[in-house]
Amino acid sequence: MNVQPEGWARPRGYSNGIVAEGKVLFIAGQVGWDPRSETPKFPHGFAAQFDQALSNVVEVLHAAGGRPEQLARLTVYVTDKQAYLGSLKECGAAWRKHVGKHYPAMALVVVAGLVEDGALLEIEATAVL
Repeated sequence: MNVQPEGWARPRGYSNGIVAEGKVLFIAGQVGWDPRSETPKFPHGFAAQFDQALSNVVEVLHAAGGRPEQLARLTVYVTDKQAYLGSLKECGAAWRKHVGKHYPAMALVVVAGLVEDGALLEIEATAVL
């Protein structure tokens, strides 16, 4: 259930809070490469990496028996705020493809770098199954 304090403007693309009950699934940070590859490579561009990283999050969720609407929290770490802002339309399309119209509590954090060379972003999540 979404939590929306009285009098607050409606958030766009996230929820201010989520109330949930059940088993908790913690999904490790997922970067935008194909985890099945013996020598993973990153696709070109922020939007392509966002699409793949989000797909990876949802695949872990499905492996635990979960559904996208059970995502309660997401943190997206990006190395370039402007690349994120310049890709909002494409990232929104990827979101709708993988998650639909469900918007968990979310945060975006700009970081100096990520462990994997070539990663432009990393997404970690918590779901309540």
